[in-house]
Amino acid sequence: MDTNHPAGNFSELFTSASQKVMQDSIKNAPETLSDNIEMAIEYSNLFSEIASSKESVAKIQGMFADYIRKQQELWKSMMDRSNGNGSAPVIAPAPDDKRFKAAEWNEIPYFDFMKQSYLLISEVLNNAVSSADINEKAKKKLSFYTRQYIDAISPANFLATNPEALKLAQETKGQSISDGVKNFLEDVVAGKITQTDTSAFELGKNLATTAGSVIYENDLMQLIQYKPTTKTVYETPILVLPPWINKFYILDLKPENSFVKHLVDQGFTTYLISWRNPTTPDLGRFGFEEYVDMAALKAAEIIQEVSKAKKIHAVGYCLGGTLLSIALAVAYSRKNVPFCSATLMSSMVDFSDIGPMGDLIDETLIKKLEEGELKKENMLRGPLLGNAFNLLRSNDLIWNYVANSYLKGKKPAPFDILYWNGDSTNLPGKMYGFYLRQMIWENKLSRKNALHICNTPIDIGKIEIPAFVVGTNEDHISPPQTAFTTTELVSGPVEYVLGGSGHVMGIVNPPAKKKYGYHINGELGKGFEHWKQTANPQEGSWWTYWYKWLKEKSGKETTPPAKAGNAKYKVIEDAPGRYVKVNCTLNGQK
Repeated sequence: MDTNHPAGNFSELFTSASQKVMQDSIKNAPETLSDNIEMAIEYSNLFSEIASSKESVAKIQGMFADYIRKQQELWKSMMDRSNGNGSAPVIAPAPDDKRFKAAEWNEIPYFDFMKQSYLLISEVLNNAVSSADINEKAKKKLSFYTRQYIDAISPANFLATNPEALKLAQETKGQSISDGVKNFLEDVVAGKITQTDTSAFELGKNLATTAGSVIYENDLMQLIQYKPTTKTVYETPILVLPPWINKFYILDLKPENSFVKHLVDQGFTTYLISWRNPTTPDLGRFGFEEYVDMAALKAAEIIQEVSKAKKIHAVGYCLGGTLLSIALAVAYSRKNVPFCSATLMSSMVDFSDIGPMGDLIDETLIKKLEEGELKKENMLRGPLLGNAFNLLRSNDLIWNYVANSYLKGKKPAPFDILYWNGDSTNLPGKMYGFYLRQMIWENKLSRKNALHICNTPIDIGKIEIPAFVVGTNEDHISPPQTAFTTTELVSGPVEYVLGGSGHVMGIVNPPAKKKYGYHINGELGKGFEHWKQTANPQEGSWWTYWYKWLKEKSGKETTPPAKAGNAKYKVIEDAPGRYVKVNCTLNGQK
């Protein structure tokens, strides 16, 4: 497109966007219809329950009467303001609600009225669902649907009711509106909301830059060995298992917040698995058996051979931690355990409480996926899962960008974590179907011998090596109380640490930031809440506490290896390797 001719550029964008909308509408029509029918059924059941009970009808009538009363108070307060009298708000946003921070939302009566009216509607809708006399699973699903609707109708999402957008349009003589339309059309063509300036990042250039070499690869993964940066290294190396729901470089962002670089700088010879992004149906054949034998245990075997170490440390993040626990259980059953410690960061073994995502997962959804995308394409497309995660925090990850990009015409600023968040991966159909049904839905991994992987009944209780379990306080993907249950399932010495922030920022929290603290030394064995009540708060990053724990178990210091690999496992290419650069498009390369 010729950006030197704005009119032509806009015309081409509009045409491309229109074509994209038409194509997607046709392609997604059956799934959209199915989703709408499912939501309609859930709400129909809710309305039927209310109508069939005098108590429920009376409860709803009371809520509506309260809503009308508060609306009348709101109108009165607006009239008082118009007469020059001050008036306290009838309802106020939550302290952490960023949508209404601008002064205009309070100072200009029209926008204050729109804001408070919206909050009152939100309140009554949420209360109607939460107080309904229906089963808890249905209530959670309806709460999720209702929350999405409420978030979507916020006055901050519309030009006519967003004072910041209108003010900017006036100041720029309409240019911000023109830029916003252009941003919207570009996102329609791209098929997703732009959350960051993607042109600002390149893997191997300013992300995933820690020096290292790929020393092994198969159809599932590459194994990276990182170059030492210290004069001596501990004799016990470390294997890092990232999740394959996302790409590994969340643990190797910029040098200052790279988990991997910090490990290397602490004197640990560090290895990491970089997962292959499946882009063809044949790569959907991999199940948990292959992830255990072809990746976790194969990588450990290679590291032992290259480093000559008898045992190695293992670190698993998110789904990588789940894999690590399974690999350990298999290794114990085979009486060949290559690991001397296990660190599980924001990882789940027990799936009884998986946070907001669990509100949507049920037998209907699982069957829909099993008989739909997983069967048709033998994989789960990365953008589908990425969109689901965005919905968990829709105000921050969707509507925030709608307001800023489309209403105000602003381009998102460069942000490494959001670049990574948008760089999604596909998932093998066999693995994901098994994971979704056997682990998430039926929660078999937490039950002794209920799950069979690698022809082995999985018993997490067999894990006897020291375990360091990390939860994060605001994690909406691996809730801290769920991560904590791992301490009650393993048999060896275990330590639990509760970091600040959420699933990503709470883990990627280098000591230099000093933004989030952490808690340690709570009493184990009496549940998560008791642990929290008895834990000691600490300033800074949990990394420093973990380093001390790790170093005590890492043997003596020795001369670092002169080069990566050995005669059998030779260098294939420099880190970060090819696999991490593959995008979700069929055979696509970044």
